[in-house]
Amino acid sequence: MENANNTGQRLTDLEIKASFQEDLLDELNQTVVRQQQQIDQLIREIAHLRQSSTDGAVGASRNLRDELPPHY
Repeated sequence: MENANNTGQRLTDLEIKASFQEDLLDELNQTVVRQQQQIDQLIREIAHLRQSSTDGAVGASRNLRDELPPHY
C-alpha cells in the first residue's frame, strides 16, 4: 500500500511541475511575441528615418564649411 501512496505522490508532483512549466512556457511565448512586435516597430521607424533623411539630403546642398566643428 505504501508503494501506491508513493506512486500517487510522485504523480501529483509531476502534474504540479508540468502545470508550472506550462505557465512558464505561456509567459515566455507572450514575451517573445511582444519583443517581435517591438522589433517590427523599430524596423518601421528606421525605414521611416532613412526615407526622411534621403528626402532631406536631395534638396539641400551641402557645404563643407558647415560641417566644421564649432571651435574652428
